[in-house]
Amino acid sequence: MIDRIPLILDVDTGIDDALALALAVHTPAAELIAVTTLAGNVGVERTTANTLAVLDWLGATDVPVHRGASRPLARAPRDAAYFHDVDGLGGAKLPSSRRGVGADRGPAAIVRLASARPGELTLVCVGPLTNLAIALNVEPALPTLLRELVVMGGAFNVPGNVTPHAEFNIFADPDAAAQVLSTAFTRLTVVGLDVTQETALPRSVWEAAGSMGTAHPTARLVAEVCRQAFVERGLASVYLHDPLAVAAALAPSLLLVEETAVEVLREGTEEGATRASGAGSVRVAHGVDAERFLQLFTETLSLSGSTKGSL
Repeated sequence: MIDRIPLILDVDTGIDDALALALAVHTPAAELIAVTTLAGNVGVERTTANTLAVLDWLGATDVPVHRGASRPLARAPRDAAYFHDVDGLGGAKLPSSRRGVGADRGPAAIVRLASARPGELTLVCVGPLTNLAIALNVEPALPTLLRELVVMGGAFNVPGNVTPHAEFNIFADPDAAAQVLSTAFTRLTVVGLDVTQETALPRSVWEAAGSMGTAHPTARLVAEVCRQAFVERGLASVYLHDPLAVAAALAPSLLLVEETAVEVLREGTEEGATRASGAGSVRVAHGVDAERFLQLFTETLSLSGSTKGSL
């Protein structure tokens, strides 16, 4: 029996990726064994530097980071700097990390770690699925080596967030997404906009985090990476897309899911769209206990005066 769930996070570290990393680091039920990076929200050089900086800021300097794919499988890169800023962290200024990346690249690290602990590891992908598609081509047995795969991506019964039809992570590399979501994993859960847009960090929680001062580094991280969204864009809340995927890996009862096959459209005006397409085993989330998730998120990150995580 596994007391803590060992996780690999595959990230393109922007604003909500940083919050997902914080949740994985501070949740007692999680054992964050490695982080892999790739191009997505911004280029891979920046996402890798951001990942190292966030982990170091959180005191997780022992978590190795492996740089991965610098571009989609077969297309020109598409980024989301329009939202995450050119630095990827919404203008937050964290000290640069002085440590280097792991010796093997992201896809190779995923294969190596899963092979060393077959049936134990949960892989949570919160960026484009390029690293995982490459890993599958290297090791076709990877789906059975992983305990579970959780993907943040897709929009099934709601509009997309980058086009009317497509969610960004799928749109950024639809070829990789089509490959991954048509592969038979032991357990595959997709956490898309249908549920992530039901989970948001309210302005009141962000303001409280900003008032906690330098003695609370995690609260300061939340305050800084979300500042641009709340101040310059005047948003009332910030969606917690990536943290919900991490939470779903640790507390799956947060979600209501339906098993289906998933089709990814790769061409035309609906490129990047995801559709349920009949009988299948992909667990697509269609409901979420948003109130419970936000409580768990704020308690785990000590944003509500609590110092004990509940996931």
